[in-house]
Amino acid sequence: MSALSSYFLDLIYSLTNCMVCFPGSPQLKINSRSFKILRLLGEGGFSYVYLIQENSNQSLYALKKIRCPFGQESVSQALKEVEAYSLFSPHPNIIHSVDHSIASDKSDPGAKTVYILLPYYRRGNLQDMINANLVNHTNFPERRLMVLFLGVCQALKAMHQYKVRGPPGGAASQQNARRVRAEAARADSDAVEEVEEDSGRRRAKSRERDPEDVEQEPLMEGEVTMSQEGVAPGQVRAYAHRDIKPGNIMIDDDGKTPILMDLGSLAPAPTPITSRSLALAVQDTAAEHSTMPYRAPELFDVKTGSTIDTKVDIWSLGCTLYACLVGKSPFEARSEETGGSLSMCVLGGDWRFPDEGPQRGKQKTPTEGGVSENVKEVVRKCLKVEPSERPDVDELIEIVKSVIASLPEDGSDS
Repeated sequence: MSALSSYFLDLIYSLTNCMVCFPGSPQLKINSRSFKILRLLGEGGFSYVYLIQENSNQSLYALKKIRCPFGQESVSQALKEVEAYSLFSPHPNIIHSVDHSIASDKSDPGAKTVYILLPYYRRGNLQDMINANLVNHTNFPERRLMVLFLGVCQALKAMHQYKVRGPPGGAASQQNARRVRAEAARADSDAVEEVEEDSGRRRAKSRERDPEDVEQEPLMEGEVTMSQEGVAPGQVRAYAHRDIKPGNIMIDDDGKTPILMDLGSLAPAPTPITSRSLALAVQDTAAEHSTMPYRAPELFDVKTGSTIDTKVDIWSLGCTLYACLVGKSPFEARSEETGGSLSMCVLGGDWRFPDEGPQRGKQKTPTEGGVSENVKEVVRKCLKVEPSERPDVDELIEIVKSVIASLPEDGSDS
């Protein structure tokens, strides 16, 4: 009976939470703009993504809603991707945020909800295309796939070789990123005060902070703009995405242009691991924000004295290309085949293409028509357990361009 009661309480909480977010009818305001919520596109963790339509002009957008329960998910972490979008915008292969807002939850003191307005891509993401191939027993035309792959490499080049911008072009993007960070820090501070007031420990509100006064803000985990301090305009301040996977690669409406999204896992690179506590912190963050079947081995077992650099993304690119060819990550496939743990397969570099060596049972995959050897070789170069043996993004771009030049034109680009 108690389990049943608990179920109904959870159900009532879920329903009232939705009513708080979208009261009465499926309508929502983001700052001064009004939208109609059409349907749920996806969910995960504390976040939901909806398809919405602007009332004034009927334009479609994707809305990412991130609930930030006090003490569990901070507004600073939720808005970290908006801060990152500000730095890399505009780039043809990196998504940008259209708008964002922070709302309080009247039913839960200290809880905040972050709304991020993003472009909507009707073709979905690369994972959707993989799923369609599996259902229809089809495969990607190799040349088209490698052109998409090249676009993702070019997005990563912008991150791995990001140059701190000086005025006039960089001033606006840096200022926007700092404004986002200051806004997030204020919202988190307000959440603390709201919880303290609700519990009877009222604190005088004596602070009046200038939105531009961000030098006093504490250094937050995985900081984006603060990692640039001391780096002169024109110098490189590299970043690693740390969560490259098919689900984070949208396909533009032209069907040919990949758009890298979800920069909430972004981290400055290289990151020297100078202590055991830092090693554990990086490992825990990776476990939370870097999807396991695409996560580099150095993030599974972070060692003191090592350095985590941009090569984690090269590994994930190799897993992503393999998934496009086979239907799943190489380490998902191998752990299912052997019955072993996925993490042990990753750490041991234990994977192979379906047509290499004996298999337990015949499993139909999109690769049955055969994969070109030079395309396989791109995967092999990326999936080196030792990071120093993987190509950097420039080397990978040249390899991919060479492969594209060697491939025949596809029969259709539809």
